[in-house]
Amino acid sequence: MVRLVGIDLPRNKRIEYALTSIHGIGLTTAKLIVKRANISSETRTNDLTNEQTIALRTELENSDLKLEGDLRKFNGLNIKRLNEINCHRGKRHRTSLPVRGQRSRTNARTRRGSKKTVMGKKK
Repeated sequence: MVRLVGIDLPRNKRIEYALTSIHGIGLTTAKLIVKRANISSETRTNDLTNEQTIALRTELENSDLKLEGDLRKFNGLNIKRLNEINCHRGKRHRTSLPVRGQRSRTNARTRRGSKKTVMGKKK
């Protein structure tokens, strides 16, 4: 099992796609990291040698990317700042509504949660 930046990578995936399970690494960045570490893109995670794992680890440490905990903390602080200055986006975060201008009367189920049925008026 390969563990990088505190994350266990999926075992039987190609290394480029396995790296995307790390928060802050997308497919383009993963391909770049694999290329810099001189690893074939066809290599599966469970076929990595110790030298290749070490090369990946050093490549991630030397990159100037914010990953995992640092990135989550950075994003959390940004949202906290928006809440504190009481701007429109901060208010939307606070009330857990869509932040980027989407319609919320319908089609906001992901952000608002499941439906809560309100009892109808008795006759």
